[in-house]
Amino acid sequence: MLPPSPTVARLLASAVAVSVLALTAAGCSNIGARETTASIAKTDATPRTEAEWRQSLEPLGARYRENPGDADTAIAYARALRATDQRAQAVAVLEQASIRNPRHMPLLGAYGRALAEAGQYQQALEALGRAHTPDNPDWRILNAQGAVLDQMGRHAEAQRHYATALKIVPNEPSVLSNLGLSYLLAKDLKNAEETLRRAAAQLNASPKVRQNLALVVGLRGRFAEAEKIASADLPEAEAAANVTYLRQMLAQQGDWKKMGRSYAPTPDAGS
Repeated sequence: MLPPSPTVARLLASAVAVSVLALTAAGCSNIGARETTASIAKTDATPRTEAEWRQSLEPLGARYRENPGDADTAIAYARALRATDQRAQAVAVLEQASIRNPRHMPLLGAYGRALAEAGQYQQALEALGRAHTPDNPDWRILNAQGAVLDQMGRHAEAQRHYATALKIVPNEPSVLSNLGLSYLLAKDLKNAEETLRRAAAQLNASPKVRQNLALVVGLRGRFAEAEKIASADLPEAEAAANVTYLRQMLAQQGDWKKMGRSYAPTPDAGS
């Protein structure tokens, strides 16, 4: 089988594991709006490209070294590190900051996501569990906890976290998308499709949500429909290539086993 193109990887890994869950992956460069902070630069726009993130590393690193206990600076610096694929260093920065600020909820949330990206799932759950309280739950943290649980294969528990998040923000597409992918990992394609269709129908749904829907529709054997959905955000030829690769993948033995290792919701979605 031919290796997937970068575009195919974006489709098939739109839920990719921590990238974490990159808190996806191949399709996740958004590290979470709540981690965006004015401390990046009080007058500059938040970096968007990898080059812009790399330019922000030196000034953020200098500010962090001047005051490693400042939570906002640590979050901003770690975000830049994560955006430039320096995950272990991001974890170290946030770990030190969390020791100095053990009750700073946004910092703990960022730390939990960074741990998940680094594959330290149990530690991520512990940090995320401290990032909100039962009497004041944060739907973004619930979403992230669900994504980590899915990565650990605990799909029923993950789905309960998504359900709780949806009680706070009904029809939030990032939560619905993660729930749909959770059903996918549990091999419940019917509920996966229904949930992802609901997610894609929301006005604020991202292209990644539609790519996830295209993936599930293709897995159900409706390749022409999957290609049509994917074409809404990708050039027609690339969407066709994605579906061709999906056909090849499904023709192999043990495809579900491989998919279980490859797909996961993202803790960062909607954060």
